Amino acid sequence: MVHHLLHLGISPGEKAIRTVAVYLGILVLLHLSGKRQLAQLNSFDLVVLLLLSNVVQNAIIGDDLSLTGGLLGAAILVAGNYLVVRFVTTHPAFANIQGKPTPLVEDAQVVDSALRKELITPNELDTALRRLGVGDGLAGVDRVVLEPEGTLTPYPRGPGLEDLLTKLEEIERLLKERS
Repeated sequence: MVHHLLHLGISPGEKAIRTVAVYLGILVLLHLSGKRQLAQLNSFDLVVLLLLSNVVQNAIIGDDLSLTGGLLGAAILVAGNYLVVRFVTTHPAFANIQGKPTPLVEDAQVVDSALRKELITPNELDTALRRLGVGDGLAGVDRVVLEPEGTLTPYPRGPGLEDLLTKLEEIERLLKERS
């Protein structure tokens, strides 16, 4: 029994090549599929991401079902990810490798072309904003940016000019009453 737990079914070199190849392949696929996949804006996208790990499992493990092989594969993934992230963050030439932020709302107006490009419906965006604590959803933001890593950054709508003028007039009236 201990032999099956510890004996690698494939060579460590093959395990490393398989793991790195699948890691890089998934990075490319996620990059090509757009930021929406990373944002997990709906249940369809979440299901795809969950199944993705199961689909590539055999490509990583091959004929190896050992505990040692699983731990070796996990260690290679963690170390490889660390090296890639470290390289990308320390080399300015690769600063935009994940892409650039995409404005989805500008001046309180939905940018329809950006939503279409990112495959996001206005309803999905509204729901995502509410999940982020923007109680009014789309009605409560002046600007929303879809970041390269798939997160949404909302910029809540400030008070309108009319509201500010009304408040200033009220302050002026109160000051006149006191003098």
